[in-house]
Amino acid sequence: MIALGIEGTAHTLGIGIVNSKFEILADIRRIYQPVKGIHPREASQFMSENMNSAINSALKEADLGFKDINLISFSQGPGMGPCLRTVATAARTLSLHYKIPILGVNHCVAHIEIGRELCKLRDPLILYVSGGNTQILKLKDRYYRIFGETLDIGIGNMLDKFGRETGLEHPAGPKIEKLAKKGKRYIELPYVVKGTDLSFSGLLTNAIQKFKNNSLEDICFSIQETSFAMLTEVTERALAHLKAKEVLLTGGVGNNLRLQEMLKAMSMEHKAKFGVPKNYCNDNGVMIALLGLLMHESGIRQDINETEVKQRFRTDEVEIKW
Repeated sequence: MIALGIEGTAHTLGIGIVNSKFEILADIRRIYQPVKGIHPREASQFMSENMNSAINSALKEADLGFKDINLISFSQGPGMGPCLRTVATAARTLSLHYKIPILGVNHCVAHIEIGRELCKLRDPLILYVSGGNTQILKLKDRYYRIFGETLDIGIGNMLDKFGRETGLEHPAGPKIEKLAKKGKRYIELPYVVKGTDLSFSGLLTNAIQKFKNNSLEDICFSIQETSFAMLTEVTERALAHLKAKEVLLTGGVGNNLRLQEMLKAMSMEHKAKFGVPKNYCNDNGVMIALLGLLMHESGIRQDINETEVKQRFRTDEVEIKW
């Protein structure tokens, strides 16, 4: 069986093709790059303009035609409304025209499943960190239960907002990581952890204020050390409580090498295996195709009326039947 997945929740239009052995046959990514923050309407227009060529490129890379595709899956949510609707419309059109089954999938669960597959993890504690999401999760009774999460903004949005205020190009995360390596002095910033929940808004506000009297390199270093220590602390607390033997880091912010270093060190102290899906932390179509396959093979089916987008589609709403 071969699945084609379409990702489009924010800035990335991703087309992935995967077979039932979970071999990646195609991975095409077209990324909308705004000057400042992401404008949902402009991002959706970018996806609409690039959809046809991206799908054709994926089919060419896989050396396949639509006659070979057995399933169309797409990111049903969470995400930006205009982007989700553009992707859903494309998926429905392909499904109806070529008479191919369709499945809408949860974007967050897709990040987890590709991490589990690529890192060969069976039952990990998950730290999922992206623009709009920051969650600590563990599978229990067929649902990914949230053991901790941000109380305000996601870690990625916090970094991007700081970047906008200090003149860094979008996305700010990689620029902050690069500047942080040159930082020489730690500047104290608000460290807000409540059990296994976190808050980043106070840290953001204080960092912007202190930027006026400190070097950008030192502020970037301090933002990373503070926010990543918070993430590591809540992950460790959940790890100790649940006695997990594996830790998975996934989502776009998971690309950060300093965050990887801190979580790996913490995992090693607890004799837990640590994994991060290299090259697949960012949004991509492969993870959407993979989750679609897992769902389909577990017996899940949807008709066209069940494919409406869910802008606030929570990770813990999805029953994990596979």
